Amino acid sequence: MLDPLLVLLALPVLVASGYLLLLTLLSGDKAAPPRVPPRLKFDIIIPAHNEEAGIAHTVANLSRVDWPVELRRILVVADNCTDATAERAREAGATVLVRHNQELRGKGYALQHAFEHSLKDGLADAVVVVDADTEVTPNLLHAFALRLEAGAQAVQAHYGVLNPHASWRTKQMAIFMALFHKVRSLGRERLGVSCGLRGNGMCFTHAIIRQVPHEAFSIVEDLEYGIRLGQAGHRVHYAWEAEVLGEMVSNEKAARSQRRRWDGGRMAMMRRFGPSLLAEGLRKGDKVLVDLAMDLLVPPLSWVVLGAGAVAVASGALSLWQGHVALSAYAAAASVLALTLYVMRGWWVSGMGLDGLVALARAPLYVAWKVWLMLSRSEEKKGEWVRTARETPKP
Repeated sequence: MLDPLLVLLALPVLVASGYLLLLTLLSGDKAAPPRVPPRLKFDIIIPAHNEEAGIAHTVANLSRVDWPVELRRILVVADNCTDATAERAREAGATVLVRHNQELRGKGYALQHAFEHSLKDGLADAVVVVDADTEVTPNLLHAFALRLEAGAQAVQAHYGVLNPHASWRTKQMAIFMALFHKVRSLGRERLGVSCGLRGNGMCFTHAIIRQVPHEAFSIVEDLEYGIRLGQAGHRVHYAWEAEVLGEMVSNEKAARSQRRRWDGGRMAMMRRFGPSLLAEGLRKGDKVLVDLAMDLLVPPLSWVVLGAGAVAVASGALSLWQGHVALSAYAAAASVLALTLYVMRGWWVSGMGLDGLVALARAPLYVAWKVWLMLSRSEEKKGEWVRTARETPKP
């Protein structure tokens, strides 16, 4: 009876790793599509909370995008700031929206405020969201315009790491974000489903914001809004040829806070939307909703790896005891192979080379750290701006 029990326990891991393998197989490189003549107008929105040290650098970087000046505007939302963020942003050439509300706090409220301002002004056709610690590639607006001209209502650029060589943590993050933000997004784009929103490098038309107001205020407001778009019948398109590069933290304390927010927020969304979204998608035969549910229901990679490892050890021991290969061992081997291919694909597209492989050798430590984070209690308040400490000095 042990072998059938192990097979049953292996099924969730096998489904999760199979989903990741499918996206891996569909994640082949795609050529950059041709550009379209500049016509659309964009409001580039930077939600900022106490970012006086680096906001001018971000505004300057966005001012250099390859798009006519008269067709773009940079809006900085200085949200509940207690420093000179607004002043530094104005000096850099941005239009500044100062917001003070001690009750409604967080990035979601800042974005809602900026979106409403953009809609009221009516100067733009679409809004773009870029975080305050970000550099973008010059082709960002070209990549968005191409999709919008073809009928897309929501687009996500590739979100990568600005400082991958700062430490072994940032090297790992470069690989993990290549996995989650590029491998999975390319696969989902080829399936014709939503690639998901990443919080940085997002683009929305005014029309979709009017249809689906940005009423997402959780700690993972991007994930929440992407689900609401899917429920309204819209998928998020993936602009793989354009990049937004955000600064990742290299020390454990700051990384702990960041991972707790991201993983805790995803787990909350999984409980809130996962099963119901899957049921709705299956009932309607809607592949976008089914995929959004799968993306939610697949646990963090650390948990899938732990599950596959546990089944592999148990089925291996059972095989030795029985004197022949247990059926569960095949399920474990398939899961381990799928996860290995998935991780190695992420390493390859990250471009981290040998340094990345050395960083991956510390993956067991990272998995143990992630498990400890998930089991320990967070002291952060929900709905607050939690500003990650910036480590790279800006000119």
